[in-house]
Formats: sequence, C-alpha cells, structure tokens
Amino acid sequence: MHRPFSTIFRTISMSTLSHRGPNKTHPKSFRLHCTDAFAEVLTTTKPKILLGSGSKSRRQLMDELASEFGFSYEVLTADIDEKAIRNPDPEALVLSLAHAKADAILAKMGVHAESEDERKHGFLITCDQVVTHRGLILEKPESPEEALRFIDGYGHAPAQTVGSTVCTDLTSLARFSAVDIATITFAPIPKSVAQSLVDEGEVMWCAGGLMVEHPAVAPYITGMEGGQDTVMGLSKARVMELICQAMESRCASNIAY
Repeated sequence: MHRPFSTIFRTISMSTLSHRGPNKTHPKSFRLHCTDAFAEVLTTTKPKILLGSGSKSRRQLMDELASEFGFSYEVLTADIDEKAIRNPDPEALVLSLAHAKADAILAKMGVHAESEDERKHGFLITCDQVVTHRGLILEKPESPEEALRFIDGYGHAPAQTVGSTVCTDLTSLARFSAVDIATITFAPIPKSVAQSLVDEGEVMWCAGGLMVEHPAVAPYITGMEGGQDTVMGLSKARVMELICQAMESRCASNIAY
C-alpha cells in the first residue's frame, strides 16, 4: 500500500506548477517537493519511462536523472518532418512539434486505449526546442554557413531558447505539457572557434547551432537566466514535474498502475 501522492502534491501550489514566463527557474521549495514526489513515483510504481528523442544532449540529461533516481529508460524516435509544422509563435511551435512527435511514436508503438503493450503503463517524454534571436526563430542550421552566421550573431545580441516538454501517460493517453525559456548572453565568439564547432559537426544538430555545454563555447558565456539543462533542451525539474502531474491525475481518476 503506497502513501497517497496527494499528501506530497498538496505541498506544491498550483500557481507554481503552472508558472510560465521568461524566467522559469523553479523555486527551491518547489524543487524539493517535486524531487520527493518523483522519488515516490519511482519507488512505489516503477513506471516505464520512454524518451522520444534522438538528441545526444537530451539523452545525456536523462542519463543524469536516471542515475540520480536509479531508473532506466528507453529511447524511441519520431522521425517526423519537422519543417511541415510551422507557427510564427515559438512557444506554440515547439508545443506543436512535441505533440506531433508523441503522436508519431504512439503510432509506431501501436499504443491505444485497448493496447496490451507492457509499455502502456509508462510515460512518454517528447520535446522540441528553437532559439529566438533578434526576433527570428532559429532551428537546426541547414548549412555550415548558416551555423556560422547563427553563432556569430550571439556575440551581438542575447539568444533565448524556447523548449517544450510533453509527458504522455501511456495508460490514459492524457498529456501534460510546459514550455521553458532561458536567456543567454555572449561575448563575441571568435570566427576560429565558430569554425571549429562547425567542423566538429555537433552544432548542426542543435537548434540555432547553440551548444552552451561545449567547452569551447563556455568561456564566451557572460550570463544565463535559466538552467543549463533547459538551454540544452531538457529541463530535468520539468520532466519530474510532468510525470508527477500525470501520476497524480491517474490517482485522482482511480486508474490502476
């Protein structure tokens, strides 16, 4: 018999859970309660967690979360045409893309209300991210020249990452989502550094060609509002929050798990 999740979630105000805005760092009290709730979810239910992303940085961050809480996860990819989904609002765009990725993965899995797949009792995490800079939405660079142009621009005006996280409860198919925004300011990045990043190739797979975690980039970061994990494309606190919300919704609906 597990301790009711409501006894944990009662300590997290709904205003905190629904907080949105340009500075989305979770208050310390929220992070502590969310960590408690997430640990409770894992120890009492041992849910299957699926990461719907092929991103190297997101896998790195999920590895860190899995190591901290002692769980394993499975990686699935959506393989959708992201360019087919457009929206001039960056928050709406990343949410639409994360939902589309969830739709594609569910179709691949064949998960539906009557599905017998054992993963049906888990949670699917899908994400998307863009960079906004000088009023433009920047996605993955389409050429080395575009990547160099993106990187050069960051030394002249702040960049923002706009990232979505969607948690799909594979039991009820209910979804829980949020958008996180972080702002990064840079000193001018030398052309030789930018060229070396492009030559390595990893920036070509990052929104805006932005890799704050790269050791060659770090010396030029002069400010960051929002966590580095948010900038890298997967807020660990947000993942915990959404899985906890999904589990609480299950409990409120008396859905078995």
